[in-house]
Amino acid sequence: MTDEARRGPTMHDVARLAGVSHVTVSRVLNDYPSIRPDTRERVLAAIRQLGYRRNQAARTLVTSRTRAIGVLAPAVPQHGPASSVLAVESAARAYGYHPLVTAAAVDHDATVASLNFLLDQAVEALVVIAPHESVLAAIQELELTVPYVTLQAPDQASGVGVDQVAGAMLAARHLIELGHRDIQHVSGPEPYLEAAARRRGFEQAILEAGLRLAPIIEGDWSAEFGYRSVARLEPTTTAVVAANDQMAIGVIAALIDAGRSVPGEVSVVGFDDTPESAFVRPSLTTVHQDFDEVGRQAIEVLVAALAGTEPPIPHPIEPWLVVRDSTDRVAKPLR
Repeated sequence: MTDEARRGPTMHDVARLAGVSHVTVSRVLNDYPSIRPDTRERVLAAIRQLGYRRNQAARTLVTSRTRAIGVLAPAVPQHGPASSVLAVESAARAYGYHPLVTAAAVDHDATVASLNFLLDQAVEALVVIAPHESVLAAIQELELTVPYVTLQAPDQASGVGVDQVAGAMLAARHLIELGHRDIQHVSGPEPYLEAAARRRGFEQAILEAGLRLAPIIEGDWSAEFGYRSVARLEPTTTAVVAANDQMAIGVIAALIDAGRSVPGEVSVVGFDDTPESAFVRPSLTTVHQDFDEVGRQAIEVLVAALAGTEPPIPHPIEPWLVVRDSTDRVAKPLR
């Protein structure tokens, strides 16, 4: 392979093929409005024919800008983190930034290593999905010098996210309004920030209603655990608030397998409003999170910081309840 073939086509090669100057090629690439349509098309045709790609590294040396935003996601299969990444990517591109995404195990050392990797790519800002205290500790240790926001940790000064406490209160109050008095919570794992917030919201709604707080069943986010948790429900329980839809779906499956009616004997509420929740039977009543708004707020904060203007103060994003077939009024006791 020749040196010329190895290096790939250059802007001068494009200019030569299109019969224009390299300045004109640069203006086409940067979408200058003054370029004549026929000239623009000749340049674009030459770019396609040669397979030219802009040298981003060289461009960065000239402009001192990469227009890249690093996104650190947890290496977990849950709906929330995956939806947050997609929302951030979409919002970043809408503002003309390029998201650079990497995933890390939810622990301190993996978080530090992944953040350092992103910083080595000269990202201008960071979005860190921080589901766990260990991730927040890693951020503080690094003393980041680029603007950053954290998702799934809205209580933090840098946090953007859905009001998890409010969401869990919506779920519990819905069941209370249906007449349920014996309600149990299948929570997420204790070290997870959203699990703790949802548990607080559930407990607050139950105590405000003057009801007895039944034992919390601590889960692991999985449908399998939700299924197994039914064996630990109190005999008097008529309703369950699960900390996510996967566990709620597992709860419903176990109840039906045990010959119990949902919602005739036990009502079930989930959290997240995953795409599958509308298609299980019975369809799942759940709490909807507006991930698009999470992404938009996060990128707005970073874009303002990069522009040197006062960033908007993030506000907790209100969730809403989606009522489907898995909840109903409490059954009247047999006489």
